[in-house]
Amino acid sequence: MSEDSTIFEQIAAGEIPARIVHETETILAFLDANPLAPGHTLIIPKEAYTKIGDLPDDVAAELWASAQSLTPTIETAVSADATTVGINNGSAAGQEVPHVHIHIIPRFDDDGGGPIHAVAGTRPELSDSELDDIAANIESADNIWTALGSSPEALAS
Repeated sequence: MSEDSTIFEQIAAGEIPARIVHETETILAFLDANPLAPGHTLIIPKEAYTKIGDLPDDVAAELWASAQSLTPTIETAVSADATTVGINNGSAAGQEVPHVHIHIIPRFDDDGGGPIHAVAGTRPELSDSELDDIAANIESADNIWTALGSSPEALAS
């Protein structure tokens, strides 16, 4: 582990204690030390990857499978009415620890929290033409990366 390892790397290495709720060879899930709600859980790959696009496919699949199986378990454990599941992918999105992590945040009727749409601030006013252009750009870029068998993030690393 490097000298500038993240808090999540230190937790995964057992150097910092955490309330671990799920662990595999690849994935670790633990209660957030500064929870937004009872049962707020973080799921991380044990190996450090900064953004979603950096994850190998097998790690991404296991990370998401863990979120899928843990979400109803967490809801039941804390008697939540629902959950918000989210990833802050990069500092502009609010990612404070540069290590991919999924938040599972239990939600309760009348908890005062808003929908995930509230995180983006003011909504842009986009014309049909602008939306068509954005969709075409995403589809085109995705086709190129699929053909190359890679992603922009993988090429940058």
